[in-house]
Amino acid sequence: MLEIVVQTEGGERHVAVSAEELGALVRRIGGEGDRFLVLQRIPDLPDEFAQVWHKSGGDFTLEHRAGAADRHFGTTAAGPDAVAAALIGWARREPGWDAGHDWSLLDMGPAPEVPPLDLGAADRAELEDEVRSVLHGGYATRAVLAEVAEEYLVTEGRRPVSRAQAWALADRMWLERVAEQEGWRGETDPERLTRAFAALEADGIVARENFTCCRSCGDTEIGAEAGPGARGYVYFHSQCTGSAAVGAGLMLLYGGFDGAVGTTAGVGGEVVAALEGVGLSVVWDGDPSRAVHVTPLDWRRRLVG
Repeated sequence: MLEIVVQTEGGERHVAVSAEELGALVRRIGGEGDRFLVLQRIPDLPDEFAQVWHKSGGDFTLEHRAGAADRHFGTTAAGPDAVAAALIGWARREPGWDAGHDWSLLDMGPAPEVPPLDLGAADRAELEDEVRSVLHGGYATRAVLAEVAEEYLVTEGRRPVSRAQAWALADRMWLERVAEQEGWRGETDPERLTRAFAALEADGIVARENFTCCRSCGDTEIGAEAGPGARGYVYFHSQCTGSAAVGAGLMLLYGGFDGAVGTTAGVGGEVVAALEGVGLSVVWDGDPSRAVHVTPLDWRRRLVG
């Protein structure tokens, strides 16, 4: 699989696609509302991306940027095969992936200067703690982090962090976490959890990570996630993610779609078995009215963005 995320004009988000799937997406674009793709790396890196735009009947416009305004290049191609090959090479970081195209430097103008944050030490520390807590949860994008940074200290009549400053802070902290995770080795506990959830999903239990903001919303919305044959569900919401990220373990909520106590107990048992099957430690006394707790848990979720 390619370590990229592909976003479409229509809002689709494809994570870790295969070369064949990327080629199919390139060949698909051209119609109204489906004319471009934007590719980012996993993890997302600021100002590093590739993109393609195409209107049916015309050439393909291909661009890539390598970290700065003076490293933004563009070219055109007559057909999708050459574009797909170039994007696959870019995704794989293949030497010479850009050969065979007549690239031109695109003048994006100088990057605007971002003034330093005008915050006291206490406000700065509080802001960075909030951004860090969301970042270490592992599910946020850079855009979400920037929104948190911009809005967190807002009060009536006071917006101390501009959008540009928020992006600068989010990107700095994001890159610090990217550097940190480069030292992680092997499968992490969140990856084990994802593997257990995938097995449960395949066995008729809807399994969702970081689903909604709270239990009330989760319980209300989980039914809409059920496909044909789904017997039950398990999920954790964003507040549970926050607890896991600070070392407090993870609470999992579960149930049966028929509302029967016996079904809920059965689903709870299947959840526990799946988690233990991937090597996670679980605390649950078999009572269907009690949540399943995954603890101890080393919450190091690799960023995607």
